[in-house]
Amino acid sequence: MTYKKHFLILVSLIGALALTYAVSVIVTSYAGSVSSMYSWLDSKLTSRTVRIVMSADENETELVKKSGQWFVLHNGAEFPARQMRVDDFINIFTSKASWPVRSSSASTHSRFGIEPPQARVTIYGENTTLLDIILGSDDVFRNETYFRKAGQNEVRSGSGAVKTYITGPINNWYNLRLITETENGSIDVSSVQKLSVYTPQGVQIFTRKNRTWEIAGIDVQKPDYNSVENYARTVLNAEGDNFDDTISASDPMFNYISFMLELGNGRVVTIRLSDPDESGRRYAHVAGKDYIYAIPTWMGSRLFRDASSFEMQ
Repeated sequence: MTYKKHFLILVSLIGALALTYAVSVIVTSYAGSVSSMYSWLDSKLTSRTVRIVMSADENETELVKKSGQWFVLHNGAEFPARQMRVDDFINIFTSKASWPVRSSSASTHSRFGIEPPQARVTIYGENTTLLDIILGSDDVFRNETYFRKAGQNEVRSGSGAVKTYITGPINNWYNLRLITETENGSIDVSSVQKLSVYTPQGVQIFTRKNRTWEIAGIDVQKPDYNSVENYARTVLNAEGDNFDDTISASDPMFNYISFMLELGNGRVVTIRLSDPDESGRRYAHVAGKDYIYAIPTWMGSRLFRDASSFEMQ
């Protein structure tokens, strides 16, 4: 009996120790997970952001915010930026995510590629720096990048997506919609009340009448109203693939072709296009704007339709 009693006590003790160890592992693991959750910038400061400067490989991209809209500074000119892309970029730094500490010693900076820096992001508010962050090399799996705040020794690792924003071509930041507000869906095709297309070959006029369209200027026997609606949507959402700062809005090339959209709120948008060049590309100017859009061949071809495109099949 004494042996059996001692055996049961020993088994119970081993079980208790195993349970204690398991709990300690779980708690330690959870604590480590929580401690790695981190954000570089307080999300409350997002609304105060007015300027972002990114540099990598001796290239620099600068974004500025004016009247609530983001613009890209390039060659001394301002071009509209993709608002959602800028928001997503800032969100990387304001969202709590896994950014575990890899080192707190300055002596390790060269090992992590932090010194000299491979890239840098500086986010400014009015007359203040909200975040100045230095990027180093990627980890061995190229899934994460090493980061540290300027002036601090602590190195953390996290989302390698930051580098894709910084090192990509500048036109990735451009909002190349001819009507920039369509990027966030604030203008829907239902707001288009009239679309007029003027070319040397004639005029096409599409006027919304409740759920149908009236067509003038071309002979359409059995109108397909869905086709007209889709065409209006195409013009409304038309976009280029770059800006061209070598062409002036006063260039005579824009004197012969134009689109006019009349919206439900009374706004009128006039888009003037050039003829296609040798490669099939066109250029576009939107009234009231200072920049010229380069229109790829595929986009240009979608903007021009003949009468058969609107016939019921």
